[in-house]
Amino acid sequence: MIKNLKLPKKLPQIVIVTGTPGTGKTVLAKRIAKRYGHEYVDVTGIIKKYRLAECYDRKRKTNIVNEKKLAKLLEKIIQLARKHREKLVIDSHMSHFINPKYVDLCIVTKCGLKELEKRLKKKGYHKAKIEENLESEIFDICFVEAKEKGHKVKIVLTG
Repeated sequence: MIKNLKLPKKLPQIVIVTGTPGTGKTVLAKRIAKRYGHEYVDVTGIIKKYRLAECYDRKRKTNIVNEKKLAKLLEKIIQLARKHREKLVIDSHMSHFINPKYVDLCIVTKCGLKELEKRLKKKGYHKAKIEENLESEIFDICFVEAKEKGHKVKIVLTG
């Protein structure tokens, strides 16, 4: 459930959706893309396609991605989209690493901790990864990093 989805009648050309894993980024990003006629960009697919996972962390059971390389690739995708006047919604908990000069709006999804834990368990996340993501949500990591980077941020509560 998305609680405060008050977006303008016309959405900017380049929108990124970021937030702790499990907070509803993908649902929101797809909904926004469909509603406004933007192309949905799944960063997980880009990471796989361009083999940006540098290694696998066995303890946390997750791939390690170089955020700088990913951001540079996404910036090239955005530049091409601008050149061709395409509109994008980019979905990733790492999308806020993109230089803000390429982004018109950064949406950060947030979720209550009990709901987030339930979602992550349902997705089959390892206990250590669940704890890491709950801590990330408690400390507002994606929001803080997006603001520090200089993004124009809108928070959307998803549950």
